[in-house]
Amino acid sequence: MKQLLLVFFGGGFGSMARFVLSKYFNNSADGIPYGTFLANIIGSLFIGVILGLALKNDTLSQNQTLLLATGFCGGFTTFSTFAYENHIFLKSGDFTSFFIYTIGSFTLGFAAVFLGMYLMKG
Repeated sequence: MKQLLLVFFGGGFGSMARFVLSKYFNNSADGIPYGTFLANIIGSLFIGVILGLALKNDTLSQNQTLLLATGFCGGFTTFSTFAYENHIFLKSGDFTSFFIYTIGSFTLGFAAVFLGMYLMKG
C-alpha cells in the first residue's frame, strides 16, 4: 500500500508540473507544443539521473525510486499527449512540424536518458 501511495503522490506532482510547463510553453503562435516537448526531454533526463543514482551504490532506496522515477517522471512525461499532438499535425497536413517534433522528441529523449545515466556514473 505504501508503494502505491508513493507512486500516486509522485505522479500527482509530476502531472501538476507538466500542466504548468504546458500552460506556459504550448501557447506559441506556430502551434508547436514546446511544453510537452520540454516535459518529455526534461523527464527523460530526470529518469536517467534518478535511475543512475539508484544504481550507483544504492544511493536511492526502492521507495525513493518509485516516488521519483515511476511516480513523478511517469506523471511528468506523456506519450499520449505526444501522440495526440502528432495526430493534429498530420490531420492539418503540417508534415514538417510532425517530423521535427517526432524525430526531435525521440532523439533528444534518448540522449537525455543516456546523459542522465552518464552524469551519475562518475
